[in-house]
Amino acid sequence: MHPQLQLLVALQDMDEMLRETEEQGEEFEGLGFKHGGLEDLKKAREELASKIEPSLASWYRRLTGKFGHAVVPVVGNLCTGCFANIPSSFVSKTNVNKVQKCESCGRLLYWP
Repeated sequence: MHPQLQLLVALQDMDEMLRETEEQGEEFEGLGFKHGGLEDLKKAREELASKIEPSLASWYRRLTGKFGHAVVPVVGNLCTGCFANIPSSFVSKTNVNKVQKCESCGRLLYWP
């Protein structure tokens, strides 16, 4: 997998953790549980985001705002974001070290 894609997948996972932590944090605090570590998580997210190429980071932000998930796996030659067929040319040896985008929805693709 392309190193930038690895970072984007990790960033997407971290963003999901942040969303869940913020949503559930209010719920848990209402029940009397203390909730900590959110600031450390935000700091780690910013450090990770700084390692991503600016053009990919911008694309990631746009797609996340539009779809929720910007980076999706390809399973059975289908984009799991929009279920469009991915051409076999995307998996050719010339495209191994490239960041691939779905021709249908524009999401960033990776092969697990």
